[in-house]
Amino acid sequence: MHVEHHPLVKDFPEKRELLQQMRQQDPNFARKAHTYEELDKQICRAEDGVETLDDAALGALKQERVALKDDIARDLKRASGSCCGGCCG
Repeated sequence: MHVEHHPLVKDFPEKRELLQQMRQQDPNFARKAHTYEELDKQICRAEDGVETLDDAALGALKQERVALKDDIARDLKRASGSCCGGCCG
């Protein structure tokens, strides 16, 4: 079974240049992006049957990936001058 990866450049194609710039200039953002990509790889390995994880562990990894992606999306919005959504304004 082929499992689709979720690279950040695919999820945020309009932010490709900003992603690259932030990876180079913001160590905290670079760490988040790296962690996201490692989680995505681990999830794909588990779903492909290469790595064994029980359903609860796989679900926890997916939740962590979603939370991290949301955090990255806020960082990208903030860096591009858009509202991050945190102020409810």
